[in-house]
Amino acid sequence: MNNQEIVAAAGQVLMPTYARFPLALVRGEGTRVWDADGRVYLDFLAGIAVCALGHCHPALVAAIREQAGTLLHVSNLYHIEPQVRLARLLVEQTFADKVFFCNSGAEANEAAIKLARKWQKDQGQPDRTEIVSALQSFHGRTLATLTATGQDKVKIGFAPLPTGFLTVPYDDAAALDAAVGEHTAAVLLEPVQGEGGIRVPSPGYLQAAREICDRAGALLILDEVQTGIGRTGLFLGCDHEGVAPDICSLAKGLGGGVAIGACLATDAVASSFGPGTHATTFGGNPLATAAACAVVQTLLDEGVLGRCRETGAYFMERLKALASTSAAVAAVRGRGLLIGVELAGGRPAGPLVGELMDRGFLAGTAGESVLRFAPPLTVEPNEIDALLAALGDLLAD
Repeated sequence: MNNQEIVAAAGQVLMPTYARFPLALVRGEGTRVWDADGRVYLDFLAGIAVCALGHCHPALVAAIREQAGTLLHVSNLYHIEPQVRLARLLVEQTFADKVFFCNSGAEANEAAIKLARKWQKDQGQPDRTEIVSALQSFHGRTLATLTATGQDKVKIGFAPLPTGFLTVPYDDAAALDAAVGEHTAAVLLEPVQGEGGIRVPSPGYLQAAREICDRAGALLILDEVQTGIGRTGLFLGCDHEGVAPDICSLAKGLGGGVAIGACLATDAVASSFGPGTHATTFGGNPLATAAACAVVQTLLDEGVLGRCRETGAYFMERLKALASTSAAVAAVRGRGLLIGVELAGGRPAGPLVGELMDRGFLAGTAGESVLRFAPPLTVEPNEIDALLAALGDLLAD
């Protein structure tokens, strides 16, 4: 089928939960993707920060093929060798001692919330049930993670929502300190807000959050679904601040395109998840964990993190130079290869995304007026230059 036929068929059989572009992508390689009509695009969204190694990286493809021909699925009632290998890799690279595998970022955050409440009860603090999160945050689409999300627009039509959630302004340590109290189970924050506009907090904010939690007896949960797995140039986004949470969530880039999520925790906290307290049928299955092992090992073996820091700095520098000559840009911000360009005057970024697509570049939005770039961590400088040339023309117009 061509683009038009696929779009028409989708309208007949799919629930209309996405505002989709009239475009069907059918093949990918590196930073390039092809649509059903054969047109090629440079992908600067990468499945919204998912395809960390680009499309169809040889190491990832080989791992999936080998595992698919060996063992696709067994129950978590049995031990799974690639699951153990992946957990060991994650423990070696992070603050964590233990890992729980699931299928998505929302599930990872759901597990984190449950674990925090269970841990407080195990500490003899049954009244500590409240989760404090930030305005403009995004944590998922389940009822609990939707409620923790600090954006009212995603909650419309789903009341009544669960109780026990409170939001405060992001990057405001005083507001966070005032909100955390005797009923707080945990504070849930993104090291860089993604859907909220690619907002990088002030230096010291995450450290202040850590200290506030320690004083109050609350846990610190960091949502690394978008910032983790090298997206910001270090393995975790919180590594830039030298802050270790009690729990963190991973997904998106972890599987390089294969669905997987993970909830990481210290030994002291993870001990509250005993047999029967939490589970998932498909979480940590052989195929997904073999794929994620290939992603993580490639990041480490091929110097992808350092490359991300270098190309991210280059991208930011060039974008800021472009912004300095354009009245259409209010700000450029980000970390590594998670970058936002805020348009001046609250101008919506959606039309600009469409115009970039017409010129052969895929990008996204992060809020109403922020253009989002989250390309593969393997993106080349010449590909960045091509995007910037097109963006410069569009901003000039």
